[in-house]
Amino acid sequence: MGSASVRERLKKAATAIFRAGIKAVDPEDCINRRLRRTADTLWVDEVGYDLAGINKLYVAGAGKASAAMALAVERLLGERIDDGVVLTKYGHGVPLRRCRLLEAGHPVPDENGLRAADALLKLAAAAGPADLLLCLFSGGGSALSPAPVAGISLADKQETTRLLLACGATIQEINTIRKHLSRLKGGRLCRAAGGARIVSLIISDVIGDDLDSIASGMTAPDAGTFGDCLAILSRYGLEEGVPAAVRRHILEGAEGRAEETPKPGDPAFARVRNLIVGSISDALTAAGREAGLQGFIPLILTSMLHGEAREAAKVVCSIALEVRRSGRPAPAPACLLSGGETTVTIRGGGLGGRNMEFALAAGIELAGLERVLLLSAGTDGTDGPTDAAGAFADGSTVLRAQALGLSAVRHLDGNDSSSFFAPLGDLFVTGPTRTNVMDLQIVLIQ
Repeated sequence: MGSASVRERLKKAATAIFRAGIKAVDPEDCINRRLRRTADTLWVDEVGYDLAGINKLYVAGAGKASAAMALAVERLLGERIDDGVVLTKYGHGVPLRRCRLLEAGHPVPDENGLRAADALLKLAAAAGPADLLLCLFSGGGSALSPAPVAGISLADKQETTRLLLACGATIQEINTIRKHLSRLKGGRLCRAAGGARIVSLIISDVIGDDLDSIASGMTAPDAGTFGDCLAILSRYGLEEGVPAAVRRHILEGAEGRAEETPKPGDPAFARVRNLIVGSISDALTAAGREAGLQGFIPLILTSMLHGEAREAAKVVCSIALEVRRSGRPAPAPACLLSGGETTVTIRGGGLGGRNMEFALAAGIELAGLERVLLLSAGTDGTDGPTDAAGAFADGSTVLRAQALGLSAVRHLDGNDSSSFFAPLGDLFVTGPTRTNVMDLQIVLIQ
C-alpha cells in the first residue's frame, strides 16, 4: 500500500474516531440522559420537581450548544414552557417553538449579543419564588452575551476581548475579566432571578469542568476577584492597553468601590443547582471505543491539555515517536487521544486557529515519519475565525508543502496555518456540530 493510500486510510479512521467523540456529547442526548418527565414531575437525575406546583417555567440558554439543548427540553416539556430565551452563535441555531432563538457574534461580542443578554436578564427578572428557571449553558455563552456594567461600552468589551485573545490568555483568565465587567456573569444571573428555583444543565468546555468558568458561570459562585483581574492584566502587559473605562472599573473594584461578583455562600445560590451533563471526558471515552473498532489500541493521554499550541504539539508528538521506537506507553497500532484547550500568542498576521497551529507544529515534529497521522480539531466545528474545525498532519506534510512552495516554519511563525493547510487538502471541515467540549487530538500510529 502506497504512502498516499496509507494517509487516506488514516485520515478516514481519524475522522470516524472524531465523529464518535462528537456523538457522545450530542446536546440532545446529553439532556435526555439527565432529564425526564413522568406525568407532572420533571426529574433531573433523581431529584423531582412538581410541575403542578410550579407557577411559571422559564428556559434560559447561552452557548454554541444551547439551541440544540433547548430543542430537547422543548420536546420534553412542550406547552409547559411559559417563555424562553436561547442565545447561540450565528449558524448554530435550530428551529424552536416555545423559546425565542437569538444569534450573536463569537468570539468577539456584537450588538446582537448585547440585545440578547438584555433579553436573558429580563427573562430572569420576570421569575419569582414560585417559578422554575431552567438554564442551558455551554461553551461560547460568555462571549455571546455581553452585558457590560454601567460606564463600560460594547466597544470597550470588544477591544478587551480582542486583546485577551491575542495575548495567549487562558479561557479561565479571559472569563475572570469578563465576569467583573458584566451584569450577567459570575453568578449575577441568580441575583436577577427574584428567588426563583434555578436548575442549570451545562455542557463543559473548560479544563477541569470548573462551574465558575463555563459560560463565565452565570449561575455559579465566582471565586475570582478584581484583584485577580489586575494580576491578569499585569501578567500580559495590558494594564495600559485595555480601554480606560475597563481599567478604571477594575481599579475601583480592587479598591472596594465597585460591587464584587457573588461568592460561595451568597443567598443568591440558596435555590440553585448546577449539573454538568457533557464534557471532553465523555468524548474521549467514546473516541477510544471507536479507535478500538478501527483496529487501534486506544490510550487516553489527558483531558486537560493546555499551554501554547505549538509547545503542546511537541509533547504529544514526542509520545507518538516513543510508541514507534519502543512500543511505550502502548504498542502500535495505537491511537493516542487527548483533549483540552491550548492557546496561541498571536505574533503574525496570518489566518488560523489553535487546532491548525497545533497540527502545523505537529507536522514539523513528525516530518519524515511514516504511518503516523495527527488530527487536531475543535469539537464545535470551528477553529479561530475560519470555517475549518482543524487540520490533519503527518510525516509527509512538510515535504508536500515544500513542493507547493510553502514553508512550514514560516507559516507557523506568521500564525498562518489555514493558508498552509488549504492547498494541501488537509483542512478538516465539519460545519457547526452544535456542541462544544473544547478540542480533541487524535494520533494514529499504524
